[in-house]
Amino acid sequence: MTSRRWNSEGFTSLAYTLPEVMLSIFILAIMLVALYGGFSAGFAVVQLARENLRATQIMVQKMETVRLLKWSQLNDTNNFLQPAFMDYYDPSGTNTHSAGTLYQGFITTNAATGVANDYKDNMRAINVTIYWTNYLRSTNAIVRTRQMQTFIARNGMQNYIYQ
Repeated sequence: MTSRRWNSEGFTSLAYTLPEVMLSIFILAIMLVALYGGFSAGFAVVQLARENLRATQIMVQKMETVRLLKWSQLNDTNNFLQPAFMDYYDPSGTNTHSAGTLYQGFITTNAATGVANDYKDNMRAINVTIYWTNYLRSTNAIVRTRQMQTFIARNGMQNYIYQ
């Protein structure tokens, strides 16, 4: 409530009382804290979505590399298909130490399971798994992971491309 005074025109307000001012400051503080929390959570969700998208881009890049290999190159891990790799959120920033999140991945080539016996020797299952975290120096780091799988056939598309 405001202080009121009677004059010839009726009651007029002079000022706000101390409890009114304190209550309004308290309500404003609660609103600002909630607004800050909302913005912080929103930015964290956007950053996580960007990291997930970058992980997917790296996995698709590795799968496209696998798709272009011949059957004989598929099992040659020394020259063509590296079983372990590293990539960054921003690869162009590696020289300036602003590359961001480090992604570590593994490519495994296994015999295909769940297929008919006639095809087992002519098919391979390719798995690309990628791990990353933002908290490199923290003891309570949350490791995130994504995985992608495909099958490659001995007489698949690569034989038509390289003939």
